[in-house]
Amino acid sequence: MSALLLLLVLRAGRGWRAGAPAAARLQLATSAGTRPRRAMAQYHTEERGQPCSHNYRLFFKNVTGHYISPFHDIPLKVNSKEENGISTKKAQNDENENLFNMIVEIPRWTNAKMEIATEEPLNPIKQYVKDGKLRYVANIFPYKGYIWNYGTLPQTWEDPYQKDKSTNCCGDNDPIDVCEIGSKIASCGEVIQVKILGILALIDEGETDWKLIAINVNDPEASKFHDIDDVKKFKPGYLEATLNWFRLYKVPDGKPENQFAFNGEFKNKAFALEVVKSTHQCWKALLTKKCNGGTINCTNVQISDSPFHCTQEEARSLVESVSSSPMIKNKESNNEEQVWHFLGK
Repeated sequence: MSALLLLLVLRAGRGWRAGAPAAARLQLATSAGTRPRRAMAQYHTEERGQPCSHNYRLFFKNVTGHYISPFHDIPLKVNSKEENGISTKKAQNDENENLFNMIVEIPRWTNAKMEIATEEPLNPIKQYVKDGKLRYVANIFPYKGYIWNYGTLPQTWEDPYQKDKSTNCCGDNDPIDVCEIGSKIASCGEVIQVKILGILALIDEGETDWKLIAINVNDPEASKFHDIDDVKKFKPGYLEATLNWFRLYKVPDGKPENQFAFNGEFKNKAFALEVVKSTHQCWKALLTKKCNGGTINCTNVQISDSPFHCTQEEARSLVESVSSSPMIKNKESNNEEQVWHFLGK
């Protein structure tokens, strides 16, 4: 981006919500309205390595071209003044209160299990590897790959050492998951703004693995969706399909069906927002070293009060140390993505 273009963007109050390092304490011009904005102007991605390979990484940059961690440096909330990732200004209305940044990891209808690398510096997106093989989710008739845009909320963490009061199980050690149900197929690494509608409590091998139901605020039908009952009304069968998908998706791998808290009931928006608030608090404790983060990598460039804060130069060095040499595409991927499994009801 040219210096002139960057200056015009900043003067217009567009393209940056919390892009400056907290240490700089820059005063940025932002408009005060609640109109949804597209977040892709704020964040960009850079590929290193070959897609469908073990060394593929998708790194994130802010509008100034500085490398950031999508896990830690992208703010959770939209249209809020942030100080070290902690909101210092109350939202003006309910609409603003329910605007969140979502990082898309897996576009709808795709099979490659892409995820934020929580244990690597700056937490790029990579393809999950299990038993030395790249992971692809199975096609279970009538579903093709993931049936939503799947991703996560930044600045959240499900603490594996903290027992959830609702499920009586500890967290799964990841940011909280999001199933975005809008009409557009998003891209891997895209940052979109969503409003949360409800939540499902999956119990995955004894761990709480929350699944938020949300919709892109720029979706043509977003104005019709305010709570979980609206999904039942305007997208009949979608929640039932979601429950069935999560129940069965590991069965082709030889694992038993997944279980759910609350007998598989989807909880409403108010319940979901409380869960998000709790996981955000866990993330704050993680970034300030007030809890055991285990192997989670907390390197960040914008949370200056965090003991894990690094400079922009250090961040660049971390990225440049990652191999960018091309590799041959995994030829097995196409086969796995084309296999169908028929499991009955």
